[in-house]
Amino acid sequence: MLSASCGIHKEAEEAKLPKLTIGSDLYPPFIFLDTNGEPSGIDVDIARQAFASLGYEAEFEIIDWEKRKTLVETGDIDCIWGCFSMSGRESDYNWAGPYMVSRQMVAVNRSSDIYSFDDLKDKTVMVQTTSKPEEIFLSGKDKRIPHIEEIISTEDRAVQYAALGCGYVDAIAAHETAILQYMSDYNADFRFIEEPLLVTGIGVAFSKEDDRGLSEALNEELKIMREDGSMAEIIGRYLDNPDKYLEVDSLE
Repeated sequence: MLSASCGIHKEAEEAKLPKLTIGSDLYPPFIFLDTNGEPSGIDVDIARQAFASLGYEAEFEIIDWEKRKTLVETGDIDCIWGCFSMSGRESDYNWAGPYMVSRQMVAVNRSSDIYSFDDLKDKTVMVQTTSKPEEIFLSGKDKRIPHIEEIISTEDRAVQYAALGCGYVDAIAAHETAILQYMSDYNADFRFIEEPLLVTGIGVAFSKEDDRGLSEALNEELKIMREDGSMAEIIGRYLDNPDKYLEVDSLE
């Protein structure tokens, strides 16, 4: 009887934790909706544990990803968290991270004759709007990439996979983990160009005007989770070889 009472008291205390609203987008295996329609995934599990340790309850809200910066600056959300690449955005936000390493990769159908960046010459590539691959392909600054016949941007990243699978485009570019998840879920027969388009750290973004010290506190908690093995355990629920995603010290 005492044990049950203590359990109820603990749940009541946990329910009183102040909430932090996390803006994200559906990006399996980092965040997706489970069979009950609840947010789940790598970032959800990490966020809940990390913020609970800091005395907060993490509440995920699916947002219009293209409006993420405005939403965090107006305070409609407390932070942006969802496989969010830091590269090129370092000065745009107060960051916690990087807490994981991610590789942006180019994927093609297994039967494709594209094996390198050179083979993309005069081909059609689809990317997600406002993503790092879109920025790389449109900027023309990456000397490895030849002339592309057409770069198609889509808001819905799921359209990328369908377009590639039916041969509407020659290649797509996105986070390796997201493509692997789609291949597993839908038995898609894709393969990667061996060389990464970009190796980047992913982090949690707070407004530059946020003076609550949350980014610093969260950064320390994420470091603790990497060192005590709890982050590897979480990643291992969703991905093989979790340690390779934690080599953040190798990033330049």
